[in-house]
Amino acid sequence: MSRPPSPNPSRWFKALRTRLGDPCLKTYSLECVDLLRRARVAFQAGRTLKENFRLTQLEAVVQMLEEHECDFVDALGRDLRKPRFETVVSELILVKNEAVYAITNLKKWMQPQKVERNLSTTLDDCLVTSEPLGVVLIIGNWCSPVQMCLVPLVGAIAANCVIISPSECTAHTAELLHRLIPFYLDNECFHVILAGMSDLSEVVELKFDHVLFTGNKEDGSKIALAAARTLTPVTLILGGKNPCYVDQHCDISTTVQRIAWARFHNAGQSLVAPDYILCHTDVKAQLVQALKCCLMEFYGPNPQESRSFGRMVNLEIFNRTRELLWRSGKVAVGGHVIEAEKYIPTVLTDVAESDPIMQQEVFGPVLPILTVNNVDEAIAFINGQEKPLCVYAYSTNSKVVSRLMSETSSGSFCSNDCILQSVMVALPFGGVASGMGSFHGRYSFDTFSHKKSCLLRSARFECVTYLRYPPFDDRNLSLMTWASSLSQKSQGWCQIL
Repeated sequence: MSRPPSPNPSRWFKALRTRLGDPCLKTYSLECVDLLRRARVAFQAGRTLKENFRLTQLEAVVQMLEEHECDFVDALGRDLRKPRFETVVSELILVKNEAVYAITNLKKWMQPQKVERNLSTTLDDCLVTSEPLGVVLIIGNWCSPVQMCLVPLVGAIAANCVIISPSECTAHTAELLHRLIPFYLDNECFHVILAGMSDLSEVVELKFDHVLFTGNKEDGSKIALAAARTLTPVTLILGGKNPCYVDQHCDISTTVQRIAWARFHNAGQSLVAPDYILCHTDVKAQLVQALKCCLMEFYGPNPQESRSFGRMVNLEIFNRTRELLWRSGKVAVGGHVIEAEKYIPTVLTDVAESDPIMQQEVFGPVLPILTVNNVDEAIAFINGQEKPLCVYAYSTNSKVVSRLMSETSSGSFCSNDCILQSVMVALPFGGVASGMGSFHGRYSFDTFSHKKSCLLRSARFECVTYLRYPPFDDRNLSLMTWASSLSQKSQGWCQIL
């Protein structure tokens, strides 16, 4: 049964209608209430339960991306000036890989999992089944507006009805998703809305069965608070300060290429990009010089004119990044700032831990470099900060890599590369202090499913189980205690309750 509207219905938010042939952006105060009601009706009717339905929807996602690749390239070019190469590789291919992986493994994921039995359940079946949660809300971000909407959608499609809220910052991409999804996915089970961040809390309060949010910590806190009012479970994938340690024993050329690609890809707008470098003192000068040469190779002598370099999403984020840049460290590479183009690629050196740029996550093409004398200092520095979403380590010394991996805590870890661990379908993507929960592949399916414990009991063995019934006496208690002591030695086999 659908819940009533928010306690403050006078507040209006934008909603993208999901009727076929109606691509226009319209504004309705109760539109989301109606979409949620329709999705609940579809879910309660069992529309999403059959394997064939789920597979059809997943195949439709792949078809949509293949048939409208040029449209996505155009939309992301308008929103972020994202190069076609980056759009295809980091947005479309990743989603298609996720969908194909789900199609291949869905049947296996849906199978009940048998668990170990004990003496009293020898003739019974003990199962864990994956039960769909219901209607879920996926709130994407502007850093990767296609990937962060559709990758979670793949896992949610595998069981649930879904409402997607793309970021309003990438309006062209949001409008494209609104226009295409109704043509490819079931119109009652899957919908797209567009709400400003100030209105999303009201949307969340309408009561979904699960909410997944990707974005910054400030907005994530608001979503979590709104969800808590209705006891709605949430998955939060939040950004942070991702450290990148560069050891004196590393291949500088390869290291610099991989770090520069990760930091300046999508104009530095990524939850998983290295946020700062902790560089061993012995290789600092070599690292900075190699970065200059690498960026010249990547983007030419004038990166402003490069078709391979994107732009920041809006002036608000650009200005925030510029303020942090001007009050931190010393410019070593770049530093040319053009407000009209939202252009600001910069490498900083002589950065102190207390500098403003080290106090906030940076969604922009700015790379601070700090120095440490050894791996112990690097580990101590990382552990002195909030637990990051990612930790990166570049070293040819396996002991150094092993120490960074085992002696720091983070959502993910990658040695001698960046970002790749966060896009692999077989690995969960999520944080420790930087959010809660995870998704990707099987982990997405599990996030949007309830693990139901099922015991299919027979009426036999009453000659043993009668001991639990009143009237209670010491003889039965002694037998129960004896059986419990055997149970502790045989991992539960002799439990007779």
